[in-house]
Amino acid sequence: MAHLLLLEAPGGNDFTLLEDAVAAGHQVSFFTGDLAQYESQGEPTRASLRLAKQVVEVRPFGPEALERRALALHAETPFDAVLCILDIRIVAAARLARALGLRFLDPATASLTRDKFRLRQTLARHGVRQPDFALAETAEELAAAVAAIGFPALVKPVDGYASQNVSVLFDQADLTALAGALARPGREPADYGLGVRASGRFAVERYVRGPMIGCDVFVGEGGRVVLGINDKLLFPPPSFAFRGSCFPSVNHDSGAIAAYAFEILDAIGFDFGACHIEMILAADGPHLVEVNPRLVSAQIPHQMGYALGRSVYLDLIDLHLGREVTGLAAPAPSCFSAIRWLAADRPGRLAAIDLPERPGPEIRRVVLFKSAGDEVRPPLSNGDRIGYVIAVGATQAAAEAEAEQYLRACLVTLD
Repeated sequence: MAHLLLLEAPGGNDFTLLEDAVAAGHQVSFFTGDLAQYESQGEPTRASLRLAKQVVEVRPFGPEALERRALALHAETPFDAVLCILDIRIVAAARLARALGLRFLDPATASLTRDKFRLRQTLARHGVRQPDFALAETAEELAAAVAAIGFPALVKPVDGYASQNVSVLFDQADLTALAGALARPGREPADYGLGVRASGRFAVERYVRGPMIGCDVFVGEGGRVVLGINDKLLFPPPSFAFRGSCFPSVNHDSGAIAAYAFEILDAIGFDFGACHIEMILAADGPHLVEVNPRLVSAQIPHQMGYALGRSVYLDLIDLHLGREVTGLAAPAPSCFSAIRWLAADRPGRLAAIDLPERPGPEIRRVVLFKSAGDEVRPPLSNGDRIGYVIAVGATQAAAEAEAEQYLRACLVTLD
């Protein structure tokens, strides 16, 4: 079995990749820039960390310090793969893997995917269809960008992730409000956690209407494969949090979506790894929302696993260990799997969550991320959501109906 280096956990508390790896017989060394952030979450997180062969804190975190610590351990017990599914550490992971001589996305491409504006510039040079776009770092530049693109316009941090700090400007009033926020004296850049703050640069894009989908691609030995297409739902505006999804989707032209995804990957030089590409399916074809240089997160791997009958985390490990991607594909789902997220309908303090008793066999997973006493609000970003349910069905419609029915039976009480 392999010795794996895992850099951070997505969401700050999702250790499924670590747990699945250990259950399969692998050894995992867990590296982090802030161990206290994990230990403060209580016994469940500490129990997950105890599964690791060793836990290494690199503080203060930096690429050079990370490389020194990893190379020292590599000399004692060589690593077979570097794994990372957290956006803000992807570039560091790519550089570390290069230093260790292990398979990973090229560092230059990793850096490109962490700058949404530079990535769109690259796609434009290759003639890839996408929304009109511009860059804004000040209130004045924002106004000029919107004047060029027109309303409605989408504004998001070039280095953002998890739907944080995303806005749609439908009219001049929306623009005035956001420009005022950008111009506010003493405005602090958004804190992404683990010592990482936003750059303060924003991508401004034409807002494209249509269904949103996610397309997960593995690139490695033997080529590239699409694991499947995930239909996505958002909460009502102004939210950019995901309300749910269904995997796989039978509602769209999978061939056209795969061709567009591969065109994007070719343009940016994506040479290895898992990639989660979000698209809007407009009348004139798919338009890129963003490229995430990692396996999809936010609990969707569990959803995909129920449909495919296997752990996609183990697929990811096999990819990094050199298994041909053609052996990882075979997307012949045994069923359809739908996820739906629970959220508050108003701000307040959470008093209780009453879940349905004795759910049927179609309900495969129910997880809550908030508990009594937590402050909650209607979801503006993914971090505001309370929890989720995953249901399965013989058809896409059946899986979605089961998840919706369970969600309707949940009762959220606020003080």
